[in-house]
Amino acid sequence: MKTGARRVPSGRGLGAGVLAVLALVLAGCGGKPLPVLGQIPPFQLMAQDGQVFEGGALAGKVWVADFIFTNCPGPCPMMSSRMRQVQTATADLPDVRLVSFTVDPAHDTPAALAAYAQHFLAQSGRWFFLTGEQRRLNDLGLNAFHLNAVDGNLDHSTRFALVDRSGRIRGYYVFGDNDFPQRLIADVRRLEREKS
Repeated sequence: MKTGARRVPSGRGLGAGVLAVLALVLAGCGGKPLPVLGQIPPFQLMAQDGQVFEGGALAGKVWVADFIFTNCPGPCPMMSSRMRQVQTATADLPDVRLVSFTVDPAHDTPAALAAYAQHFLAQSGRWFFLTGEQRRLNDLGLNAFHLNAVDGNLDHSTRFALVDRSGRIRGYYVFGDNDFPQRLIADVRRLEREKS
């Protein structure tokens, strides 16, 4: 038996995963700019802390949005876990914001949203959970984000939207895709480097 022999890593498993993420990040460094897919209009809703939230507070920030509700038995907890991953992965980018809009404003009071935010370790001032009048939420979900209606039936999209500093939608990402959230995080970093 030989002594001092070393086993050379095969590049499978974790190493291959790291290489795949690195390739996605590097792919985001060049190439053509992300498309402009829509514009988010000014809005005013209520945040989980009970304070009025002006959409203008997001001006000059890159942000990620999704639509969820707090007592959702389906994909919402998984979506919020993914949003927490984005929060962790962008910790070095303190200007990046995360915004979760409810599709159940009748139930999702600021207090209910605050408890939900605490459960998912949402960072105060970075990740906002918003509620308000159904018609305003419906207008945002349907006409601004082009994702879903907020009409009381609780059906909603499982896509995330990436919004740039000028309030323009620059990408959609399905939380169940194999390259999510790596592709979203790479594109967030791309927009952070992009001059507005």
